[in-house]
Amino acid sequence: MMTTTTTDSGARAATPSDRRKDRGGRGRRIDPAFIWMTVPAAAVFTVLLTIPLLTGFFYTFTNSKGYGDWHFVGLTNYKNLFTDDIIWGSYLFTFKYAIVASLLTNLIALGLALLLNSRIKAQSLLRGVFFVPYVLPVLVVSYIFSYLFTNNLPAIGQALGWEWLSTSLLANEDLAWLAIVLVGVWQAVAYNTIIYLAGLQTVPDEIYEASALDGAGPVRRLWSMTLPLIIPYMGINMVLSFKGFLGVFDQIVALTSGGPGTATQSISYLIFTNGFQGGEYAYQTANGIIYFLIVVLLSFAQLRFTQSQERV
Repeated sequence: MMTTTTTDSGARAATPSDRRKDRGGRGRRIDPAFIWMTVPAAAVFTVLLTIPLLTGFFYTFTNSKGYGDWHFVGLTNYKNLFTDDIIWGSYLFTFKYAIVASLLTNLIALGLALLLNSRIKAQSLLRGVFFVPYVLPVLVVSYIFSYLFTNNLPAIGQALGWEWLSTSLLANEDLAWLAIVLVGVWQAVAYNTIIYLAGLQTVPDEIYEASALDGAGPVRRLWSMTLPLIIPYMGINMVLSFKGFLGVFDQIVALTSGGPGTATQSISYLIFTNGFQGGEYAYQTANGIIYFLIVVLLSFAQLRFTQSQERV
């Protein structure tokens, strides 16, 4: 005997066509209030960022000095960038500085985070103390270190008989960049330490307890458990620090002004001084475009590498 079952039309399940209608109707309606809320932000972004960027890109095809008359020169500015020894020197210094400073910052920050995450006394106080350098103005810190490098350290070097430290590091063409690295790392470590601390606190204590029962020592636990679990935080820190150090500017202004000679002239410092003060507005704007593309590509490559390590 065959039976049939009927259901009430009001209680029937929604069909795909019904869902499409719903998405096409009410689902796509946007409250006008949301639109008006985004208009000011979009206007500010367009006026302060988009229009200046497009205007600057336009001027890279001219010989503009930032004022007065100008005419089109095509790709001449971009071609000259690749044969300019000063440009190549600034890129070499900037990348050397960024790589060394990023590695040192992350190594020191990770060590401090491991220390502050352990069971030590005055943990909260120490976290506040280590974060102080980050909140201090960069120029103020740089001027203080400039005094130390110029007066205090040479006196110590002379007392110890160290010739390389008997004069100011900032006047040494081979060592001046290390002084800038020291200042940059000293101030940047605090922020990276906070991010590493956040990552370490996501690691369950049960993992460490189980590994201790299995006889794993501190080094093995760090290498096999802690580091793999905080790889996302390491990736964030490396990308942010590398990007930040590539834009080094304030420390150079306060410490060396790009000297001795052009030994510590970073890309951003070169763009500012020659572009706005040296009459090379269009030329240095083209340099800025290239610099921007390099930073974007490197940041993207770092993120992809970090994501690939997370999947392993």
